[in-house]
Amino acid sequence: MINLTRVRRDYSSEVRIGPVDLQIPEGGITSLIGPNGAGKSTLLTMIGRLQGLDDGVIEVAGYDVSRTKSHDLAKILSILRQENHFITRLTIRQLVGFGRFPYSRGRITKADEEIISRSLDFLDLGDLEDRYLDEVSGGQRQRAYVAMVLAQDTDYVLLDEPLNNLDMKHAAHTMELLRRAADTLGKTVVVVLHDINFASAYSDHIVAMRDGEVVAVGSPQEIMQREMLRRVFDMDIIVQDMHGMRLGVFWTPGAPVRVQS
Repeated sequence: MINLTRVRRDYSSEVRIGPVDLQIPEGGITSLIGPNGAGKSTLLTMIGRLQGLDDGVIEVAGYDVSRTKSHDLAKILSILRQENHFITRLTIRQLVGFGRFPYSRGRITKADEEIISRSLDFLDLGDLEDRYLDEVSGGQRQRAYVAMVLAQDTDYVLLDEPLNNLDMKHAAHTMELLRRAADTLGKTVVVVLHDINFASAYSDHIVAMRDGEVVAVGSPQEIMQREMLRRVFDMDIIVQDMHGMRLGVFWTPGAPVRVQS
C-alpha cells in the first residue's frame, strides 16, 4: 500500500499541493487524472522521491520514502518521469539495462540479462533491442523507457504520462501491457493519465485531482459520473456505458457540432 499523510508541497503562497491524505491500495492500476496544473505529476514524483515534501509523510509498503536509503528504495519502487534525457546512441537493450543498476551496480550478470530480455519481450521490443534510441520512433522509445522501469523489477511502478508520443493504437497496447503487468506480474501500477477513457477502461482505482487537492477517489464506475467530471474538469462530459465500461464524450462548449447525414 502507498499511504500519504498530510503531504504538502508549497511553490508559493498561492500555489500549493495538498495537504493530501490518500491511500493507494496494493495491486492493480491506479490512475491519477485531472486538468493541467492539478498536481498529478507533482504527487507522483513526491511518491517516487524525485521531489521533496514540505510537510507530511509518504510510505510505500511500510517504508518512509523520505527516510529510506536510495539504494533500498530503488528495490521497492521504480518511476518513469515525463521527460527522460538519455544519450541517444544507447541501444534499446542498453537503456533497459539501466533498470538493473540498483542490483548490478553496473556489473550486469547473467540473471540481469535474463530479466532485461524478459522486459524487452514483455513490451514487444525484442526485435528492436540492438537499435539505437535515435533510430526508432517516439512510441518505440517510450515503450523502451517503460521496459527499463519493469526491468527494475519492483513491486511498485510509477509512470508519469507513459502514453506521451503514442498514437491511439500504441497507447491502447501500452495500457494493455500495464494491465498485464498488474495482473500477471503482481505489480502495483500508479499512472498519470490525461485521457479519462483510458483511465476508465484499464484502471481499478482512479484518483481525481484539481488545484493541488484530491477531489475524489473511487472505482471507474464511481468517478466516471457526469457531475463528478464537471467538478474535476469544469466542463460538461457526457458519460455513456459501452461494453461494460463508462466512457466520456466531450467537446468545447459553443463549438459547432457537425452531424453527418
